[in-house]
Amino acid sequence: MTAPLPRAGRRTAAWRLGLLIATLFIAGCVVPPRAGTGVDAESDRWSGRLALRVESEPPQSFAAAFALSGNPQAGELTLTSPIGSTIAVMQWQPGEALLRQGDQTRRYASLDALAQEATGTPLPVRALFGWLRGEPQSVPGWQADLSRLPDGRLSARRLMPLPTADLRVVLDR
Repeated sequence: MTAPLPRAGRRTAAWRLGLLIATLFIAGCVVPPRAGTGVDAESDRWSGRLALRVESEPPQSFAAAFALSGNPQAGELTLTSPIGSTIAVMQWQPGEALLRQGDQTRRYASLDALAQEATGTPLPVRALFGWLRGEPQSVPGWQADLSRLPDGRLSARRLMPLPTADLRVVLDR
């Protein structure tokens, strides 16, 4: 059995605990700096935040900061948590698609299969490049709203196949 702390020791322990909690709270609020701006038409680079909600049972939601570069044939999509840690890196080129999560790397036959594994639902990553440039892209089952793209906002809704899904993108400015 340990002896109780003296009054001064309890104050010090409480102060340290409070400092630790405050530090963790502040760290959780920090948004890491991102390279560049949200849109760079010349180099095909975008960054910002994205949110995905799938109306499954139970509903699933996912939100992350992102950096997207390249094109539908070869590129990279990095997803980052609000505190700056990398959640996943998706890389693709003709004949190869990779998903890196932590120290694990998995290979997929296509970008579509990779995107579904990373997010849990089929996502039109190829069309996302056109949408971010303001170009309408026809994707079966998806409707994209590009009207707020000048404000750095994009939304797309998948109506089919079920369950429905909402994708929201806010670009860094």
